[in-house]
Amino acid sequence: MHAREKLLPLAGLILAGLSATPVWGAPATPGGRPPNVLMIPVDDLRPQLGCYGHRGIVSPNIDRLAAAGRRFHRAYTMVSTCSPSRTCLMTGCRPDTTRIYDLNTHFRTTIPDVVTLTQHFQKHGYETVGMGKVFHGSLNDMPSWNRWVEPEWSGSAWLDPETEALRRKLQEEAAAKGLKGKARQTYARGTVTECMDVDDNAYLDGAMTDTAVAELKRLAASGKPFFLAVGYHKPHLPFIAPKRYWDLYPEAAISLTDNPLHPKDMPPGAVDTFPGELGAYSDVKALVQRQRAEGRTPAPDEALARRLIHGYSACISYIDAQIGRLLQALDETGLADNTVVCLWGDHGWHLGENGTWGKHTNLEWGTHSPLIIRVPGQPRPGVATDAIAEFVDVYPTLAEACGLPLPDHCEGRSLMPLIRNPDEPRESAAISQFRKTIHGVACMGYTVRTDQWRYTEWRKRADLNEIVARELYDHRTSHNETENVVNDPAHAPLLERLARLLKEPAKTAIGAEPQ
Repeated sequence: MHAREKLLPLAGLILAGLSATPVWGAPATPGGRPPNVLMIPVDDLRPQLGCYGHRGIVSPNIDRLAAAGRRFHRAYTMVSTCSPSRTCLMTGCRPDTTRIYDLNTHFRTTIPDVVTLTQHFQKHGYETVGMGKVFHGSLNDMPSWNRWVEPEWSGSAWLDPETEALRRKLQEEAAAKGLKGKARQTYARGTVTECMDVDDNAYLDGAMTDTAVAELKRLAASGKPFFLAVGYHKPHLPFIAPKRYWDLYPEAAISLTDNPLHPKDMPPGAVDTFPGELGAYSDVKALVQRQRAEGRTPAPDEALARRLIHGYSACISYIDAQIGRLLQALDETGLADNTVVCLWGDHGWHLGENGTWGKHTNLEWGTHSPLIIRVPGQPRPGVATDAIAEFVDVYPTLAEACGLPLPDHCEGRSLMPLIRNPDEPRESAAISQFRKTIHGVACMGYTVRTDQWRYTEWRKRADLNEIVARELYDHRTSHNETENVVNDPAHAPLLERLARLLKEPAKTAIGAEPQ
C-alpha cells in the first residue's frame, strides 16, 4: 500500500544526535539514542475495554499494551467533543486558554504562536509524522509535522450497495433543494451502522494501518528519533466495521444500560435529548420522523439501541486489531524496546447512559476516556493507577519520558511520577467544561471531578460570575450519576470547597480533595 505524502522542512532533524536523559537514571535506550514515540489517538473511545474491567469486550491488543505499561484508570478530557479536546492535549493548554470550544475554529487564530506537542519534539531533533485524525479533521496543523501521510484509499464510508443507492437518491434530493457543502453532505449520509464481510483495509482505518506499518519500517531503517501519530476514526459514528468483528458479540449477549434516565433533578439542557448526533443518519432520521408523525417523543426503540451498542463494540474490536498490527510492527522492526507508546481516546461516549446517546456532556461517561502509556524499562508494568489524570498532562509526560525540557506554557503536570510508581501520592482533580443552554440561558458548564465527587457550575456565558444552575454527584455511592444532590443542605460546606477548585482551573491539579 503506497501513500501520498505531504513533505515539510526537516529543520528539527539537525539535532537528531541529541541524547536524552534516561528516566530511570540508567541507559534506557540502545546506544543512548533518544526514545521514539508512537501516539495512538482513538476517536470517541470510552473506557469500555477489557483492561478497564469490561470483560465482555474483545480488546486483546490494547489489553496487552496496558499489561506492559501504565493504565490510568481515571483519566479525563478537558472538553467532551473532538476539536477542543484534541487541541487541549496537543497544546498542553486548557480550553479557556486555547479558546477553542467548537469544531470550526482553528487554534492558530486564538493562540497562533503556541508550540504544539509535536513541534516541541521537532525542536529537539525528532522527525514528526502524522496520519489519520490527530487534530480534528479539516483543522489539522501542518507546522506540527515534518511529514503528513495520507493512505491510498479510494473507498466509501459505506460499502453496502443498498446504502450507496440510498445515498445517491439523497444526494439528488439535496441538489434539488439547493443544499451545498456540509449541509448537502449531512443530508445524504447513510445508515448509522454497517456490517459487511470485507477485509479490514476496505475501510479507512484498516487502510491507514497498512500505511502506518510501512511507515514504521521506514522510520526503523532511518535510525532517526521519531514521533509518529496514528489517529483512528472509529468508534466514531457511523458504527461501521467488518463482519468478523460484529461476529465477536452474539446478539443475545448485547445488554442495554441499567441507567437509561436523565439524572434526577438535573438542570434542563445539561444533556442532549435523542437523537442528537445520531439524527444525521438516514435510518435514525426516518425513525424520528415516524415517531413524531405518530405524536410520540423520539426515542431509540430496543432494536436500535441493541444495534448501536453492538456496532460500537464491533468498532472497538476492529480498532483493537489495527493497534495490534502497530504493536507487532514495533516488535518486528526492533523498535519496541526504544519506543514510548501512548494511547488515548479524545473523550467518552454515552450509549444510553443518563438518557443520552453521544458525547457533549459534563458527566462521567462524556468526560472519562482511556489513557495508557508504556515507557521502555518502566517499573511495575501492568499495574494501573487510580490517581486522577487530565489530558493536558499528556504533553509534559511525553516530554519528560523522552528527556526533553518541559515547556513553560503547559498547564498540566507530568504523569511520569505515576509511571515510575503507580502508588505515588498525588493530590489532584480534573476540570472539564462544555457549552449548553440551561433554563434557556447560554451557559458554560465547568465541572470538577475529585476522588469522590463531581461538581458542576453552569455559568452564564455573558457573565461568568453568574451561576445559572449547579450539579453535584456522589461517587462514593454510585458512578452512574443518577441523582443531582446539590440541594441537600448537608452538602453546603462541601459545595464551598468544591467551588473553590473551579475558581482557578490551572491550579486545580494540586488542590486537596474536599471530603
